[in-house]
Amino acid sequence: MKMRLSSSLALLCTALAAAPLLQAAEDGMEAAGRQLFSHHCTACHSLDTSENAFGPSLFGVVGRPAASVPRFAYSKAMQASGITWSEDNLRKWISDNEALVPGTRMRHVAITDPAEQDYLISFLGSLK
Repeated sequence: MKMRLSSSLALLCTALAAAPLLQAAEDGMEAAGRQLFSHHCTACHSLDTSENAFGPSLFGVVGRPAASVPRFAYSKAMQASGITWSEDNLRKWISDNEALVPGTRMRHVAITDPAEQDYLISFLGSLK
């Protein structure tokens, strides 16, 4: 019994010690994603829920159905896509939006580096 308690205590201590490191890594991913967003997305997208720009606001995009932001004129292709902005669909969109939704009006530079995609999706996921 003492061995089991000791092992459990050691695991708990290890988990508690790792929590700040995990939070720091997550914060770093979001910061890198914010920088990517600033570089690639802010020319056309707002993070203000009440303001669309040339593209729709991306605040709360993760988990949201495509073509659902009020007061934005989406392409017929986007309206008919039926997709939800899951992490997987965002990754596809970020790397090649035309392949995911042929006929979309959005023009953008593809982000094909998986790490950069992770950072950007982490940042977008933090916007709630």
